[in-house]
Amino acid sequence: MFRLSTQQKKDFDRDGFLIVERLIDDDTVERLRDSFEALFRGEFETGVCPDEVNWQEGTGDPSLTRQICNGWKANIAIASVITRPDIGEAIASLGNWPGTRVMSDNVLWKPPQSRPLGYHQDNSFLSWYNPSELLSCWIALDETTWEGGTVEFIRGSHRWHHTEPEGEFHGPEDYRRYMEMAADRQEVEPEIVYVEVPKGGGSFHHGWTWHGSGFNHSQNSRRSLVMHGMRSDATYDPAHFHEGTGPIYSRYKKLGDNTMDENYFPITWRADGYRTPTIADFLTEQSA
Repeated sequence: MFRLSTQQKKDFDRDGFLIVERLIDDDTVERLRDSFEALFRGEFETGVCPDEVNWQEGTGDPSLTRQICNGWKANIAIASVITRPDIGEAIASLGNWPGTRVMSDNVLWKPPQSRPLGYHQDNSFLSWYNPSELLSCWIALDETTWEGGTVEFIRGSHRWHHTEPEGEFHGPEDYRRYMEMAADRQEVEPEIVYVEVPKGGGSFHHGWTWHGSGFNHSQNSRRSLVMHGMRSDATYDPAHFHEGTGPIYSRYKKLGDNTMDENYFPITWRADGYRTPTIADFLTEQSA
């Protein structure tokens, strides 16, 4: 079980991110690697297709980072990590939230020589719910290095001015362009921090922290699983469904009701002890 220290909370508040050496054990790393293989072959063990499938074996551009969003709905090994209560508690603690629910996950696989992922601020895509706050846990399934195109954060950028989504996410040549433009407007010199951790390590980052990743110049794949958490008390904001990722995730809105359906946005931890009851059933029934 992962537990935050008081100093780690202070570091996160100052920097907008926190790098940690261990989030999952080696056995879990291996199970997740197997799950990644299956998902990118189009094998969804629960029978449910993830919300976004941006790369598949046989048809995907080999120069791009492979990405699937909400792999937890399709694969139990992934779901067991994404819904972990200790990760949910850590996210809520860092965000000063009453609890955490899953907004989405990212299944990311950056093969050798593949192209970058453009710098961005996660919160800029999320006006379709309120409060539109996000806090993410990024978990490395391989040892990460600068050369291998690990994720990069800009220290303190969560305190910069907020921006609208700009530029290409998948494979831009100048992947830092829009971050550097934001830094110029802020009149600061961006301090880039590379997340270099062993497999099973990772990081947490604020939804307004600028981040991206460069070319994988190494001979090794760089795989990672990301839990994107939202506040447990978040609700839909229909006036903004056309913005950011709203066209994708507004499909789960109930008629005449702005509450978030826990079947699709489960609560993984809440300060009063509540946790979406059907998580346990889902993990048990599907793995039986």
